[in-house]
Amino acid sequence: MGRTAGRDPDRTRRAILDAAAQVVRERGTSAPLDEVARRAGVSKGGLLYHFSGKDDLLHALAADFLERFRAAVLAAVDPDDDAPGRLVRAYVRASIEEALDSATARESLALLAHLAAVPAVAQVGREDSQRWDAELRADGLPDDVRTLVVAAADGVSAQPLWGADASAAELTALRDRLLAMTRVG
Repeated sequence: MGRTAGRDPDRTRRAILDAAAQVVRERGTSAPLDEVARRAGVSKGGLLYHFSGKDDLLHALAADFLERFRAAVLAAVDPDDDAPGRLVRAYVRASIEEALDSATARESLALLAHLAAVPAVAQVGREDSQRWDAELRADGLPDDVRTLVVAAADGVSAQPLWGADASAAELTALRDRLLAMTRVG
């Protein structure tokens, strides 16, 4: 792909992150930056203008992935829901929604597996996990309910990695059951 003239810096950065995700899924984290730049339609110098090197790019790729999930969860918060467990319910909805598209879920999981093998990037994931843990703990559900529901949502979102594609009806039923479990009191 040739250079895209006139693209603004945010769109260029987005194109680089999207290209990096594709390259890392296909070739792993050892793939050369030249290939990422080519697929993004920028020069290697253009890539290095936005990211100081491969470590910076991989770190940004992981942070972007995690922030996209966080945005999906926050978008799934029901504005009319003010009961304890509101965030956990949004987490369940976002996780199951992601699992409904098994091909995309497999791509996401493949990307995460590659990124998690890089120690500095894995640290980004651990920090994000700790942030989720604190936020979900503060959501007002009993610990055992929260732990069970979140673990089930995480498990179903990882299920496509092994080709265990549940039907939309099964996933919807599971989502509804998990949501019902969060309605305590």
